[in-house]
Amino acid sequence: MSNYDYIIIGAGSAGCVIANRLSKDPSNKVLLIEAGGSDRRFFIQMPIGYGKTYHQKAVNWMYMTEPSPHADKKPSYWPRGKVLGGSSSINAMVYVRGNPRDFDQWSELGNHGWSYTDVLPYFKKMESWKNGTSSYRGGNGPLKVSDVSSQLHPLCQNFLSAAQEIGIHLNDDMNGENQEGVGNYQITTYKGQRMSSSRAYLWPIRNRSNLTILKYTLATRILFKDKKAYGVEYSKSGKLHQVSANREVILSAGSINSPQLLQLSGVGPKKVLEEAAVQLLHDSPAVGKNLQDHLGVSYFYKSKVPTLNDQLRPFLGKIYQGLRYIFTRGGPLSLSVNQSGGFIRTREGLEKPNIQLYFSPVSYSLESPDKRAMMSPDPFSAMLLGISNCNTKSRGQVRIKNGDPTSHPIIEPNYLSHDEDIRDLLEGVKVLRKLAQTHSFSSVIGDEFRPGAECQTDEQMIQHIKETVWTVFHPSSTCRMGSDPKTNVVDSSLKVYGIKGLRVADASIFPQLICGNINAATIMVGEKASDLILQDQINGK
Repeated sequence: MSNYDYIIIGAGSAGCVIANRLSKDPSNKVLLIEAGGSDRRFFIQMPIGYGKTYHQKAVNWMYMTEPSPHADKKPSYWPRGKVLGGSSSINAMVYVRGNPRDFDQWSELGNHGWSYTDVLPYFKKMESWKNGTSSYRGGNGPLKVSDVSSQLHPLCQNFLSAAQEIGIHLNDDMNGENQEGVGNYQITTYKGQRMSSSRAYLWPIRNRSNLTILKYTLATRILFKDKKAYGVEYSKSGKLHQVSANREVILSAGSINSPQLLQLSGVGPKKVLEEAAVQLLHDSPAVGKNLQDHLGVSYFYKSKVPTLNDQLRPFLGKIYQGLRYIFTRGGPLSLSVNQSGGFIRTREGLEKPNIQLYFSPVSYSLESPDKRAMMSPDPFSAMLLGISNCNTKSRGQVRIKNGDPTSHPIIEPNYLSHDEDIRDLLEGVKVLRKLAQTHSFSSVIGDEFRPGAECQTDEQMIQHIKETVWTVFHPSSTCRMGSDPKTNVVDSSLKVYGIKGLRVADASIFPQLICGNINAATIMVGEKASDLILQDQINGK
């Protein structure tokens, strides 16, 4: 059996960070296990190429959820990265840290060391921002964050002006002192290419002699002796192997795969394991519970001026933009379709935003609900205004159906099961219509073609929400961090309750969802986890 000091399961947004930081000490022998392969693929490195990887089995777990009884009883398609970089290699690259109040609430829930003051140094440490280091931004980190305002579609300015008309202020840095307001989204790109966690943290150190990266390798279970993790069993090329860890096993497989692997290894709710015929090692009721996700609703409008549809839909347009990207690393293919947006409160009495706004100068609404063909927009000039809820109240779960590690787990998101989620989304779509009716949009915006003029009453808008609501791809909290082992999986040091030698470090540990896209916060978790692990190493724990 091969032996390492640390074994990291999952080379995603957090796992790549941890592999980098732990292997910096040449005395640490580190193994990184990844179920997928290399991220050095054209459609991964080309930012808008995520429209292609959306349904690409080679780099994507391609999960399907169970139907949500309160959301028109329909299942949801959940793409998750199965490749170096994980979901940071296939996401829309929007860089949002979250609201400062999010992390203060984490701390108030009993998670010492996770307040905004505590995590801000890690956000600064991980990023390189154009203006360099300041009180709120970092200038020398591995992760390049780009301001692409000068390259955005002119309609983005119409959106920003429309927002000001209805009383929403401009914010030129939603990752600075204040998150609230509207602006142009920052994205994780560098010189026109995707800046995933893999590119930021693995590429520069891939030749370290003390770091081993196993690709196309599926971790099948964590090995325990007397409730202490001592190694990992994995499958590669159809054969099972075992490796041991002198110090720790770190589970960074994401909000679906991390609870799945814990349950497969005998750590989870007793009833779930019994039904799956998996021998119970430790009854941990919260493993796989508390699943949270942001929900999106989009309104689509015809445009009186050309949009990205006109550049990316025609065959010759695709050829031109493709060549433009290849030779200049510029143009719309170097950007995200989510170009502008922001954070707002739709009613008084809220301590932080409850709605995230999105503006995209493109539409792809004619695709079937289970597809998102970014490279095949609608055959007419159009745009979309979208929202997602920030403070999701609905809770779902992830549970294994059997003891086979190759079987996808059962994912029950339970969307819209809480009335406040419906209230937030209803208030949010009303804001979209206010934006569409402003003077700033009147000269460029055409008819609303989805949901359309026939959708007017609250009841009709709620029905449209239930029929069309979709994941914003931010699952979290299935191995939740908290002070009570009965309702949480890990403590504030990310150590699994009831188990020695095992931590979880990815979006699954979020005590609750943050306001905004979760990739930045997940990378932050990787940075903080690395410090926690290394500090224990120094202290001899």
